Amino acid sequence: MLYLPCQVIGAVVDVYFEGELPPIMTALEVQDHNVRLVLEVAQHLGDNTLRTIAMDTTDGLVRGQPVLNTGSPIMVRFSRKQLFVL
Repeated sequence: MLYLPCQVIGAVVDVYFEGELPPIMTALEVQDHNVRLVLEVAQHLGDNTLRTIAMDTTDGLVRGQPVLNTGSPIMVRFSRKQLFVL
């Protein structure tokens, strides 16, 4: 499936897709970007377009860069010691 950013406004990135709609809160990862950029699906806009929130700066992100559907929500690893802090 092909996912392409079609609009970038600060941390909000609208992504055009072909194929099955990923669920809300799914993590997408921008490919061919100088740093790892993860987008989280926030809204289905219709017309094969998703509204996502970038988890890092979108500087350098351009329309048409390929985006990978990870098929899972954003996950954060932490140690047992950090668990007690929470």
